[in-house]
Amino acid sequence: MGKIKKNNELNLVRSVNKNVRSSTRKLKPILKALVGKKVDYALRDLEFSSKRICIDVKKTLASAIANAENNYQYDIDKLVIKEAYCGKQIIMKRFRPRAKGRAAPIIKPYSNLTIILSELKQDKKDKYGTKS
Repeated sequence: MGKIKKNNELNLVRSVNKNVRSSTRKLKPILKALVGKKVDYALRDLEFSSKRICIDVKKTLASAIANAENNYQYDIDKLVIKEAYCGKQIIMKRFRPRAKGRAAPIIKPYSNLTIILSELKQDKKDKYGTKS
């Protein structure tokens, strides 16, 4: 999938997926909807989305979750998506023949996808919400 980094002070795990075959314009609304959600809710939303690119986003998120669990022993139930963003990669340029000897350009963009997970710190509370 890509690189995984951890910041010890803030309990962050980062996963990067490079060369995703989609434009940043199509990725940004999906990623904005994920920020701040718990990972199990985010996976559920991606599972039932009708967008094609959600498959790659789900793979990247699953990779980040697995690395947070296996490499840093984080609890999956406490993981939250802190940041999710994308950036431009290369653009393949192709041409399509048109009428009267002309040509029309076809642009095929690629993107980088980054997801940063954080572990929630919860205070010890009893079932009524008061600290014990």
